[in-house]
Amino acid sequence: MNNIILLPVLIPIMVGILLIFLRYFGRTQAWFSIATMALTAGIAFYLLEKVQHEGIQRLDFGGWAPPFGISFVADSFSLLLVLTTSIVALICLMYALFSTGKLLQSMYYYPSVLFLVAGVNGSFLTGDLFNLFVCFEVMLLSSYVLLTLGGSKRQLREAIKYVVINIVSSWFFLVGLAYLYGAVGTLNMAHLSVRVAEAGQGPLLTTISIVFMIVFSLKAGLLLYYWLPGSYSTPPAVTSALFGALLTKVGIYALFRVFSLIFNQQPEITHTIISVMAALTLIGGSLGAVAHNDIRKIAAYNVVIAVGFILVGLAVSTPNAIEGAIYYLIHDMVAKALLFLVVGTVIALTGTAQLNKMSGLMKNYPLLGWSFFITMLSLAGVPPLSGFIGKVLISEGAIESGAYMLLTLSLLSSLFVLYSLLRIFKNSFWGETIISKEDQVPLNNRFLVPCLLLVLLTIAIGVGTEGLSVYVTDAAETLLNPDIYIDAVLEGAQP
Repeated sequence: MNNIILLPVLIPIMVGILLIFLRYFGRTQAWFSIATMALTAGIAFYLLEKVQHEGIQRLDFGGWAPPFGISFVADSFSLLLVLTTSIVALICLMYALFSTGKLLQSMYYYPSVLFLVAGVNGSFLTGDLFNLFVCFEVMLLSSYVLLTLGGSKRQLREAIKYVVINIVSSWFFLVGLAYLYGAVGTLNMAHLSVRVAEAGQGPLLTTISIVFMIVFSLKAGLLLYYWLPGSYSTPPAVTSALFGALLTKVGIYALFRVFSLIFNQQPEITHTIISVMAALTLIGGSLGAVAHNDIRKIAAYNVVIAVGFILVGLAVSTPNAIEGAIYYLIHDMVAKALLFLVVGTVIALTGTAQLNKMSGLMKNYPLLGWSFFITMLSLAGVPPLSGFIGKVLISEGAIESGAYMLLTLSLLSSLFVLYSLLRIFKNSFWGETIISKEDQVPLNNRFLVPCLLLVLLTIAIGVGTEGLSVYVTDAAETLLNPDIYIDAVLEGAQP
């Protein structure tokens, strides 16, 4: 029994419940939350090392062996994402410590963040599809609360769209689960892989797989992203950072897991659809990023571009492309959190989100300006920052598979990312300052510390790619060879 696998989910839930009773002690809640994320990150790293030495780890709840009981499965892919989630959440909570007011803190902000992280980590670790649905709902319920905290008219308007879309997608998720269970008689992911392979992925199972594709695409913002720019640009900066870094990544993870492990028998259908959706997402996200003057919307459309780019790796599914997608997924969690925090800080200092109403901030806030510059280069894939290796490997995979259209769109999207963020840098930070010394809003250095930590992290990931490669290679091998996952989960079970 590997009970420690449960801790990245259990600890945030237990601490979140405790913090409900400390509603009016904002600083205490913040420090408890930061300590919780640090502990969770430590546990995730320990498990990641354990997987390298002992193989994939499994926890059977109540001693019921799969496929009959509930299982958590920890492999390199899931643990890399749990570790990155915990680190990003920790840094965002540090920012929240200094940026959120007492009113927001007393409205259960910190418990909601911890429940959100618990749902995200549970989604990465669960070994069956029904519990994936449950963890999705835990994550979504927390995100509903976080999205509406503050209660502005714009927030509530976008929250209605966000809630309706996710309720519909959750309904489709349940329908897909019912049909899948009726067709093969199990929902354990490893057992599903065996049963689908035995039955053959005929028209019924392929149709069911497309239902799941629609569900996870809605969660990830793959093509069906019309709800995303508004929802991610309305809440406070730290909430937007958490959303941009974490929420879409759960949908991306589900697509990778389900279509590499379970529905991998008809790639000419499923992966072709994913490739078309990824291409259209790259086009739509790129156009949206350059069309807006609201820097929050520009940041949100950059989330959309990244989703399309990562899913190119799944559509191609060569070893290089899968490794590149994992690298880029980790990079994007860090870089998007950094982007939203810096953008939020700029808005807090200037009182506006419009490009044409800000200029020359570099003179007033040089450290913030250079932080944004590094963020821009990282997201554009400039070496030696964290986005470079993922872009190179995905591009190599596209060339190997002959997917030249996807390769072209991927590379063009990088130019659109660079152009959209360069507009912000040129208009906001460069040029003649419009803020006099008397009108300058002081920037507390404590706001910059979380941003600088994320800057260092994106540099460290890029420079330390070789140290990370052991874990990424193992994660990619598990995705490309489903038998590794199946054998680890069903070992000693009664399939």
